[in-house]
Amino acid sequence: FYQDLVEAGGFELETAGSLKGGRKLWALAKTGQDLKLKGNDLVKSYLLLATSCDGTLCTTAQFTSLRVVCNNTLQMALRGATGAIKVPHSTQFDAAVVKESLGLGLSHWDEFKAQTKALAQRPVAPEEALRFFSDLLAQPLDEENIILTKPVQRLHELYQGAGMGSELVSSRNTAWGLVNAVTEYVDHHRRARSQDHRLDSAWFGQGAQLKSQALNQALTLLQ
Repeated sequence: FYQDLVEAGGFELETAGSLKGGRKLWALAKTGQDLKLKGNDLVKSYLLLATSCDGTLCTTAQFTSLRVVCNNTLQMALRGATGAIKVPHSTQFDAAVVKESLGLGLSHWDEFKAQTKALAQRPVAPEEALRFFSDLLAQPLDEENIILTKPVQRLHELYQGAGMGSELVSSRNTAWGLVNAVTEYVDHHRRARSQDHRLDSAWFGQGAQLKSQALNQALTLLQ
């Protein structure tokens, strides 16, 4: 099914693996639609394919971006849509229908590129960065005595220079830097029972939701 799906879209399967002891299967396919921001910040476009053997996940194709410098992934924000193509296990593969769906999803890559470039050009003041992270985690700052919770503190550290690629021109003191602090936190630093659980959360669970929330919140800074 994956091979048919990828060929229908004209993509190239790059890597694959499993999660949850083999109950979930995933693969990443290159779409060939890449983006380079200032400071040689390369962002690649992938199709994340996933399915489950226990019925907990539909066969899903989800467009996602991968920032090369830190290997962080981020699903595209598509005007409130998930951008995912879901196929129930009982459904027969229809190349024409899937290709049309893939085309619609990939057409949003241009929109995502424009969003990303705008975020990389949006300057962010120090106090604005702190406010962003505290609002994201729903942990309001005390106006008189600024006491940061550990997660907010960690996000701020990643943003200020501890994060991979945080010193690049595209990220330093920008809204794009805010987003990347969150993606790195979710993909590499957030507490998890195992790397397996971390990846599952980052792609399909609460981690994925937090990253999407961060992107949407950062986009409001452009208004």
